[in-house]
Amino acid sequence: MATARDIRRRIRTVRNIEQITNAMRMVAAARLRKAQERVLAARPYASQMRSLMQRLAGAAGAITHPLLQRHDGNRVALVVFSSDRGLCGSYNVNLGRLTLDFINERQPSEVSLFVVGKRGRDLLRRRGYPPTQSYPVPTDGTFAHIRPISLAVRSMYEQNQVDEVYLVFARFVSTMVQRPTVVQLLPVEPPVVAPEDQEQPLEYIFEPTPTQLLEHLLPRYVDTVLFQALLEAMASEFGARVTAMSNATNNASEMIEQLTLNLNRARQAAITKELAEIMGGVNALQKQ
Repeated sequence: MATARDIRRRIRTVRNIEQITNAMRMVAAARLRKAQERVLAARPYASQMRSLMQRLAGAAGAITHPLLQRHDGNRVALVVFSSDRGLCGSYNVNLGRLTLDFINERQPSEVSLFVVGKRGRDLLRRRGYPPTQSYPVPTDGTFAHIRPISLAVRSMYEQNQVDEVYLVFARFVSTMVQRPTVVQLLPVEPPVVAPEDQEQPLEYIFEPTPTQLLEHLLPRYVDTVLFQALLEAMASEFGARVTAMSNATNNASEMIEQLTLNLNRARQAAITKELAEIMGGVNALQKQ
């Protein structure tokens, strides 16, 4: 049985850990509020941009643009959004599992990986899938941080080096729920039209010319979808870290309570032992 001194030492250690995890929870919660506000503000714009580009892709007809051309083949560029740091529960594990399933469903040699975050990069390297390019997770995500990724995947698609581009990220639902998701970025898929709406084709009047409009909108669309994925990933990471640190703090509190109970028992046992020794000495003196 551990001595009272050992138990006190463990209590001090666990209490220090509790303070650290609680501080990390508070920091993550503060950053989560800002990230959540940015995600909620960006979702309507990204949704409308995606809807617009899908309808334009379906109605464009003879309009030619490198980002609208469909390629025959199975070459894929996969952009994975993970985290730079751990201590966020199963966040990176779930993303890694989804990414590996995606790769194994295809020919791994035909998948080009672009990874945001050290955790995802290290996981893929350990599994034998070194990324083509890796990027750090920005402290405060802006369009400038996703421009290198956007330029890389757009250039590969325009030069016919890949046939499809997909994104893997965790969609933010709530602090407790982050949903790993795979989204197709390129080529732009037309929307699924309901049977009752098929007889009403959409007509678009382009101003300026369709070519000029799409040359401006398509790169912007790629940037917007990537930026939305980055914001979703950052909010999901903070939410997962808040949950993980809350659980760690609660577990530390429960451990301190159990150790305090063990300490009281050890002290009671020591007191009982000392009383027994005193009574044994008294009895021995009385018999003399």
